[in-house]
Amino acid sequence: MKTIDTFIFDLGGVLIDWNPEYVFLKVFNGDRKKMQWFLNTICTHDWNENQDAGYPIAKATQERVALFPEYKNEIEMFYGKWIEMLGNAIDGTVTILKKIVDSKQYKVVALTNWSAETFPMALEKFDFLQWFEGIIVSGEEKTRKPFDDIYNLTLERFQIKPENAIFIDDNLRNIEAAKNLRINGIQFKSPEDLKTQLKQYNIKL
Repeated sequence: MKTIDTFIFDLGGVLIDWNPEYVFLKVFNGDRKKMQWFLNTICTHDWNENQDAGYPIAKATQERVALFPEYKNEIEMFYGKWIEMLGNAIDGTVTILKKIVDSKQYKVVALTNWSAETFPMALEKFDFLQWFEGIIVSGEEKTRKPFDDIYNLTLERFQIKPENAIFIDDNLRNIEAAKNLRINGIQFKSPEDLKTQLKQYNIKL
């Protein structure tokens, strides 16, 4: 059995519910098909991840408007109404996080793909973000998951031994990248599933 002394948490999709649908389903009057086309074609996941890696939001928005001028208003809403895409905390995972922190047995940090320009909004909204020993924000570091450098930066900054850490992320791509660096990984699916997965490491909450 591996000795686990560190938890590395992803934030969006694990502890925080973030979803562009909260804005764009209303923008497109409930037309889910049209909304999906917009998010798959114009304000795409890859485009948003570029800002997560430090690309300036104003510049990214301007460039996208130049490509799709007929969708200027909708494109500007992506970051203009970004706070509305933030849902609530995922309470079950926050409860798990609190038990881990309160046990005082583990180092607990976060590693998130998040724009440095929007992350302060999350800090203001979610008190539990203060529980971490530290948070690596991709936009501040000008790189992002799943690139090796952001994992290595996390390990170095917080003096973590990869084989003694568990990384929890909802994106399998990010988990596989961590495992390639000998970091134990759990793909997050639900708080209940996370508890079950943690039992395999002899961690009972």
